[in-house]
Amino acid sequence: MFINNFDPVAVQIFSIDIKWYSLAYIVGILLGWILSKKIFISDQNIKEKFDDFITYIILGIIVGGRLGYVFFYNFSYYSDNLLDVIKIWQGGMSFHGGLIGVIFASFLFAKKNNQNIFSYLDIVSIVAPIGIFFGRIANFINSELYGIETNLPWAVKFIQIDDLYRHPSQLYEALFEGLILLVILLYFRKKGFMKIPGFISGLFLIFYSTFRFAIEFFRVPDEQIGYLFFNLTMGQLISIVFLLIGTYLVINKYETNKEK
Repeated sequence: MFINNFDPVAVQIFSIDIKWYSLAYIVGILLGWILSKKIFISDQNIKEKFDDFITYIILGIIVGGRLGYVFFYNFSYYSDNLLDVIKIWQGGMSFHGGLIGVIFASFLFAKKNNQNIFSYLDIVSIVAPIGIFFGRIANFINSELYGIETNLPWAVKFIQIDDLYRHPSQLYEALFEGLILLVILLYFRKKGFMKIPGFISGLFLIFYSTFRFAIEFFRVPDEQIGYLFFNLTMGQLISIVFLLIGTYLVINKYETNKEK
């Protein structure tokens, strides 16, 4: 068993605290950006516009992630404290909100350049697990999104939370939603499925949602919400929606490609 007593602050410069979570966002975006241009983009036109596209992605992640948290997870609080919505440094980001933000930003960018939105979303889907991996590691360091109590040998005591030994659900997510999902998507890319626009994006939604749904059974639900319909969490309910969307995308894109 392991005791987690990490300092969430990675570096302190004068009076400014730079936290691991912020670094995770920066490293994830930078790695995704570099790998996309070096390895995953074959279309020269897309590659030339990708630097501008990253600005849209960053805004989509931040704005979508914040608004997703506000509306999905803590609307009652923020409806009474509107100014706190912009205080992202106090925490509170939603992955699904960020995902919606990325989709919306990609739609705007693709429309502006008269291109297929999936030319961008498929690339983002392949590198997204890298950012997810670093993000979940940062969650672990921050002692947040922790798991339910367990006596398994790899249980973790989060000193900043309580004296209970818990599932390190953040590490489960880093493994499955990060590393394993990355390997799965790279496999399908190698098999040539990048040639079917939207197929990789659909696979990302399917596997991420499946992993997220399963792992949430080992994770403590958000305190202000708790369990909802059928004793499921908000994250699980949203994952079901994206799982259905991903399944539709994969079937639709595959069938459309067969007809060509």
